[in-house]
Amino acid sequence: MSYGRVVLVTGGVRGIGRAIALRLADPETAVIVTHARPDSPGVSETVAALKAKAKEAEAQNWSAEDPKAGEFIEAIAAKYGRLDVLVNNAGLTKDGLAVRLSDEDFRRVIEANLFGAFNCARAAAKVMMKARRGRIISLSSVVAFTGNPGQVNYAASKAGLVAMTKCLALELAARGVTVNAVAPGFIETDMTRALSDKVRAALLTRIPLGSIGLPEDVAEAVAFLAADQSGYITGQTIHVNGGMYL
Repeated sequence: MSYGRVVLVTGGVRGIGRAIALRLADPETAVIVTHARPDSPGVSETVAALKAKAKEAEAQNWSAEDPKAGEFIEAIAAKYGRLDVLVNNAGLTKDGLAVRLSDEDFRRVIEANLFGAFNCARAAAKVMMKARRGRIISLSSVVAFTGNPGQVNYAASKAGLVAMTKCLALELAARGVTVNAVAPGFIETDMTRALSDKVRAALLTRIPLGSIGLPEDVAEAVAFLAADQSGYITGQTIHVNGGMYL
């Protein structure tokens, strides 16, 4: 079976990742999403929703920072005959004020968010370079540019993604592979829905457009960068934050 496009979205079974996977799905595309825990909620529902839109869809249980991630990505390319788009969405938070933050919580976030993205990008790049085409898109964050109290590890990891994007863009451009990032602001996810009304109201005062964004807003930016029409854009970060960072 042949495919018009093969897409891999890490951390793609819920929230922003799920919205991205669904946006990239179409009748000619195979979409593979990953989840880090065997009991991750929403896996079957996400796969069912993807299969309703895509030519093929599946969920795989592995972490972006797994030493075997490269082997898993090679296996995907072998199974589907190609790999056209990698979306580095998987990540986590371990928040805490810097003076109280444990070494483990700092390292864990850097490993998952930054090394995990590098780990997958390195493997995908090898496949894409041979094909002389491909899109690598990583999810950064507005806090990489503004900072945020209690998120020194998370902000550092997301800022690192921006620098990594620039370096990879320079290294892979000659092989027809573009590398870009999308930096969401405050988006309606499980994390933001858990915030108190007071905290949400305070957040809205920092957003000129006056509302918290939707996962679909981020997905549209990713879809643009994944499209053939964006082939002359590389090394860039698109901000999706309602004007919070200008």
